[in-house]
Amino acid sequence: MGVSSVLFQMLSYLGSFPFGQEAPVILGHEQMIMVIVILTERYKRVLKKGHRDRTKLFFRSLAVYDRKQSTDERTIEACSSQAPETPLQRHPAAFAVDQVGEDDEEDDDDLALAALEALDAIEVFKLGDAPISQASIPPDNLKKLIMLLLLIAPLDNQQSLAHLKLSRQSEGSEVTAPESDRISGEQLDGLRKTADNILAAFVNVEKTPGIKFHQFSTVIPVSLPFLFAGFSNLFEHFLFSKHLNFTKHKDQTAPKPVLVDPQQPLLPDAGNILDLNVLSQLSFFLPGSLLFRRLRLLYSGGDAGFSMGSFETRVFNWRAPTILLVSGNRISAPPSGGQERAFSDTLPPKKFPDSSKCSHVVFGAYITQPWRQTHKECFGDSECILFQLEPVHEVFHATSNAEYISFTKSPSAHPGISFGCPHPKPKTVSHVPHASLGAVSLMLDSSFEFGVFTHAFTSGGGAFHTSETRRSDFQDRFEIEDLEVWGCGGDAEAEQQRQRFEWEEREAEARRRINIGKGDIEADRALLEMAGVIGGNRSGGSMN
Repeated sequence: MGVSSVLFQMLSYLGSFPFGQEAPVILGHEQMIMVIVILTERYKRVLKKGHRDRTKLFFRSLAVYDRKQSTDERTIEACSSQAPETPLQRHPAAFAVDQVGEDDEEDDDDLALAALEALDAIEVFKLGDAPISQASIPPDNLKKLIMLLLLIAPLDNQQSLAHLKLSRQSEGSEVTAPESDRISGEQLDGLRKTADNILAAFVNVEKTPGIKFHQFSTVIPVSLPFLFAGFSNLFEHFLFSKHLNFTKHKDQTAPKPVLVDPQQPLLPDAGNILDLNVLSQLSFFLPGSLLFRRLRLLYSGGDAGFSMGSFETRVFNWRAPTILLVSGNRISAPPSGGQERAFSDTLPPKKFPDSSKCSHVVFGAYITQPWRQTHKECFGDSECILFQLEPVHEVFHATSNAEYISFTKSPSAHPGISFGCPHPKPKTVSHVPHASLGAVSLMLDSSFEFGVFTHAFTSGGGAFHTSETRRSDFQDRFEIEDLEVWGCGGDAEAEQQRQRFEWEEREAEARRRINIGKGDIEADRALLEMAGVIGGNRSGGSMN
């Protein structure tokens, strides 16, 4: 993937901490200790601001220094100043390799310098402690690093790198394949595509040559808080012997940690939207403990049918968090087909442009509460998340507004599933010509044929926060291609769902076997009273 030089640049800077001006450093024992401390998040006593300082370190370690901009600024300053200063004297503090002076024979390592030069690393290390505004990360470098992070995201801290297995579907059966299969052929193309979607969260590569610190520090905390989490388990391998067994305790009464079998597939079920790359993408903003080897495909529109009835049957009994994913292709404006036109007529007139030129879109939501049908008010809590995975990776966290999720059937005015929209009104209340869309919202119609995602930045407010980077209004109306719901949980949650199914089947069978009018009249009367059919002012008619 060509990521070696990028990773070497990153580590050679981190190894110089806290003296950035000395980078790049030779990665000796002390320098590697500093690298491991930072990458395994053992830095709380060193970095006062924790993750914020770590994000700044990562940016500097990946960034290059804009020498042209600095040269232009120094030239202007030199021409306007009467002092006999040279451009070199006005150069901001930089790395040691960029400073003019006598070479120290003790620090002169020809082999190390030759290695740096061979990796083309001399120029990229010219940042040092220069103003961070003059630094930027080349998009291609960040893309290569993201591809590596996608691969190592599922890695456990004691899992052997040589035996890391990733699940893959082949002709309907589950097989395991080595990680190397993911960096060749179609697997590599999918990896690059996912990395491009994540890279688009930082910068438009067609318009901007590099990623500035403001973009980097804004996107990471909101949309990619666990982006670098894979480094932690990867660099744990430097600290502990592979023969060390963490499950053994001196205190035999202490509870042993629950370990997941590394041979179990990362993604046991096949999905049309969710694959290993998208699974790793989700782990960049959702804890990996919820995802890897913990997801079950509850509903797939392609298999179960695109209907709210089949959705309800397969999803409503899951008593743990779920992830909904929907993909589709944007419909034209104005709509060309009859069905597209009928769907557009149920929405307010479109006044926002499309989000991008890409026609294919993927949206999703993380739902913490069990699904249920809503009649008057929405369900969900502030832990719910609305997100976009393609063509731009973006996460929209919930606000204190309670209009999170609704699942409505007829006779609602606009039945379907919505996130971030006011709850639909019943048809009996009044005639509602158009569906009410939230400021940041996703709505799917009742037939699961069409959907609409709205981002009304200028309106402000709503159940989900607006984007921190795309500070504009846009709306994507799309024809649904695939719809999936994944349950987060293990065998216990699956067993609970199975028991719930069986209980409902027994109740339905018992209701079918009720035989009124042929047995004990008093028992029948008592049954009808419990059902509210008779009693009080209701006679219930004749019992004969």
